[in-house]
Amino acid sequence: MLTLTSPVETPLHRLPAGAKLAALAAFTVVLFWLKSPVALALALGGVVALHVPWGAAFTTHAARMLRPLWPFVAVVAAWHLWIGEAAAGAAVILRMVTAVAAANLVTMTTRLSDMITVLERLAAPLAPLLPPRRLALAFALVIRFIPTLAARMVQITEAWRARSPRRPGWRVLVPATLAALDDADQAAEALRARGGAE
Repeated sequence: MLTLTSPVETPLHRLPAGAKLAALAAFTVVLFWLKSPVALALALGGVVALHVPWGAAFTTHAARMLRPLWPFVAVVAAWHLWIGEAAAGAAVILRMVTAVAAANLVTMTTRLSDMITVLERLAAPLAPLLPPRRLALAFALVIRFIPTLAARMVQITEAWRARSPRRPGWRVLVPATLAALDDADQAAEALRARGGAE
């Protein structure tokens, strides 16, 4: 499994994880209050400005993390152009890209262990119903597996294209699902070997 934390050290890495997550939550709420594409574009510019000072490698890595978002951007843009509401579509796209870019910035500058610690503290009131450690572990596994599953999907798609002139489409879903289940089984075995989530 891969880590999403950037290897490029920045001053943002030294800020407390709780403060960054709280700021992200507040910023996201503000984004959903904003309706004007101009205001949303300024918000996106502010997020970009937080990336640029840390160099080309950091900014390029952040841009690569946005790649899975572009199909959704294309669908939203095509739909709003079709119904003749370009301004509303621009607002939706800007809000979506800004929110994901801000979340990526927090993820890139915060160690997963620090985020888990914050989540455990927040989940403490749920302890009688759900052990906070298990909830935090589930959160960590989801974050860690996202890039792994994306890379596995790319490998399966490339393998299909190497063997067939047809577009892979839905045909890769079954092997991708089986690969995800296999990865999950291996992770479960590794957890059991280390004493579980307790």
